[in-house]
Amino acid sequence: MTRSAVRSIAIVIEDAKWKTLPAAARARLKKAALRALDREKAKGHFTLLLAGDARVKALNGLFRGKNKPTNVLSFPAEENADRYLGDVAIAYGVVRREAKESGKAFADHLVHLAVHGALHLLGHDHMKPQEAARMEGLEREILAEFGIADPYAPIPAKSRRKPAKRHV
Repeated sequence: MTRSAVRSIAIVIEDAKWKTLPAAARARLKKAALRALDREKAKGHFTLLLAGDARVKALNGLFRGKNKPTNVLSFPAEENADRYLGDVAIAYGVVRREAKESGKAFADHLVHLAVHGALHLLGHDHMKPQEAARMEGLEREILAEFGIADPYAPIPAKSRRKPAKRHV
């Protein structure tokens, strides 16, 4: 079987904070992202970069003109004979903070972002309401298969993090 006939994901851990992610969580992460490829009947492979906020901020500035870190970035590859789909980068600190603020498990939020990034590599987007509805629907379906709650459901008031008091 040639490499182009398989679906695979290479995880590259760039930031040491990600090294605490258990092997089982990494396996679940790969499995969910591969499920996104399966759902779209896509063959190919991509790289998932687990980076720090500074690295993702630099990438976001360079490629999107936004001088701030973000949770996930996707870089689709040009069509190629090796079926390399592209790269997805995820920022540790942003993911940790978002999970805490929304009352979600860190590992569940991470899986959601990997699926989200994989769908971007396959051409999905959320810039228009109809596109967003399709992409979010796929995310919900895939995440449900892994026992992960709807990431777009309203955050219950008791789960929301209270704003920090400002000292004047």
